[in-house]
Amino acid sequence: MTTVSVEQLPREIAKSLLEIEAVALSPNEPFTWTSGLKSPIYCDNRLTMTYPAIRDLIAEGFAAVIRERYPNAEVIAGTATAGIPHAAWVAQKLGLPMAYIRDKAKGHGKQNQIEGRIEAGQNVVVIEDLISTGGSSLKAALAVQEAGAKVNAVLAIFSYQFAAAADAFANAGIALETLSNYSALIEVAAEIGKVQQSDIETLKSWRENPQAFGV
Repeated sequence: MTTVSVEQLPREIAKSLLEIEAVALSPNEPFTWTSGLKSPIYCDNRLTMTYPAIRDLIAEGFAAVIRERYPNAEVIAGTATAGIPHAAWVAQKLGLPMAYIRDKAKGHGKQNQIEGRIEAGQNVVVIEDLISTGGSSLKAALAVQEAGAKVNAVLAIFSYQFAAAADAFANAGIALETLSNYSALIEVAAEIGKVQQSDIETLKSWRENPQAFGV
């Protein structure tokens, strides 16, 4: 089992994501997201499933945060689809029930949006892989609330640290925490030579005003 300190998580996770190229940085030749947004970063945390040591580091990181800050959690719920495997590994480590949350209710059968069992009144931690604007993650958390349960927090592997996401969760009254984040990533990337020191300001400016980047 991986032993991890919550305080060390942001840098450790950032380094791991860079090593397996789950995160790529290209400040001078930006990526284009599906939304059309120009970005110096592309993140595909699904790659972490392929690497046992890294997926265990992530699972133990989530478990450590939950043990320390949300010890009354009764169910671990993953977001479909990327949060599902991580939620399963975390639930196994903690010995807790696991469920997952669809983007929308099924159009057939029982028309469930939540698969697995979440009872009214239960304390739930939602597991996500990535936070950008936070819209889809918040939607999943609200589905849990609509089922009568309490969302202790949404936990994600990584966040771009957009102010819009922090504001959206604050306005909804739902805690948001991530194992790593954009600030830790660019710091570690510079240290290990993935980007040049001269690129740091460019990378920081994107987070502050992503709509203007690469225009």
